[in-house]
Amino acid sequence: MDYGLNEFFIKRGDTKTASLEGEAAALRWLSKATLAGGMPIAEVVSVTPFELVEKRINVGAASAKAAEQVGAALAVTHAAGAPWWGAPPTGWEGMYRIAHSETPTVDYCDAPRTWGAFFAEWRVMAYLAQARNVGAISQDEAAIFERVAIRLADGVYDAPQPGLLISSGATVARIHGDLWSGNLLWDASTNNNVGAVLIDPMAHGGHAETDLAMLALFGCPHLARIIDAYNEASPLADGWQERVRLHQLAPLLHHCALFGRSYVPETLAVARAYA
Repeated sequence: MDYGLNEFFIKRGDTKTASLEGEAAALRWLSKATLAGGMPIAEVVSVTPFELVEKRINVGAASAKAAEQVGAALAVTHAAGAPWWGAPPTGWEGMYRIAHSETPTVDYCDAPRTWGAFFAEWRVMAYLAQARNVGAISQDEAAIFERVAIRLADGVYDAPQPGLLISSGATVARIHGDLWSGNLLWDASTNNNVGAVLIDPMAHGGHAETDLAMLALFGCPHLARIIDAYNEASPLADGWQERVRLHQLAPLLHHCALFGRSYVPETLAVARAYA
């Protein structure tokens, strides 16, 4: 196939530093909700362990109207559900790899029974181990994160999923998993009725609040409108604002593992608030 630069986006990597087949599976899994009103997803053209080809997105400017549509559509994607906490996309299992860091998915036989248990073991403790391995976090600092993990596993911070998910009968949300603002592309195409597209997922079964917290972590255009529209379509559980920083703890730890000490002060401040 001739991959014209204007029509396709090509991502290349290797199995030690990228999980292109996992990313393709995640894109396809998320896209199953699109026809029901969920978020548009970057379209996979082909994938190998070394190359992922997607249809190119016509990137435009953010708008308040598109933000409202994103909020409502993201709620539908989450409500598509997942079979268990940490579940990988259909047809794939393994680690999402970025450089030297890995984000695990969970086999059914290892699936935790609660979000708190999942988030403690498979996110906080997993990223903490990686941050310790690269020398970003000391033993004394690690103890603070371990206290948070204990509280998580004990269910202290468990909360209901948003309303649309509950009414669908699912307990676990189908989430993007790495939904910072750079992975939400505002689409100028006239055939996109939402006005934005999701790219670069680490999709898995999780809590819907995780995606919303990730959007807030580094800032996102019209975030308040996204949240308001989401909350109108799928009401968030009481106290969700107080859990935003908790959900951000995992990506912050991930950044400590990737980029070192520069992220540690903020990450420690978040952990102390929940320890």
